[in-house]
Amino acid sequence: MTPDFHPAAEAEFLECVGYYESRVPGLGTSLVDEYEALAKLILQSPKAWPVEIKPDIRRAPFYRFPLAIIYRGREDKVQILAIAHDRRRPQYWLGRL
Repeated sequence: MTPDFHPAAEAEFLECVGYYESRVPGLGTSLVDEYEALAKLILQSPKAWPVEIKPDIRRAPFYRFPLAIIYRGREDKVQILAIAHDRRRPQYWLGRL
């Protein structure tokens, strides 16, 4: 199974990496590392996180950053819909469904 980024989600992720790297050198790299670890867990067990919106939209929070991966699992892939901030613009990504 492979992750499939929604184009807007990929742009969000790159924007977050740039933002954190501009604040503290190396923090963007830490974000990438945490994303990779979380994405690996999601790919191994896509149903491990609770459903955010029925029937199959799930939210996997980052540990160190106020972000979450919003995704839906399919039989052959995981579609990443957003890299969403925990406290900004709730559910803005609904238009990506």
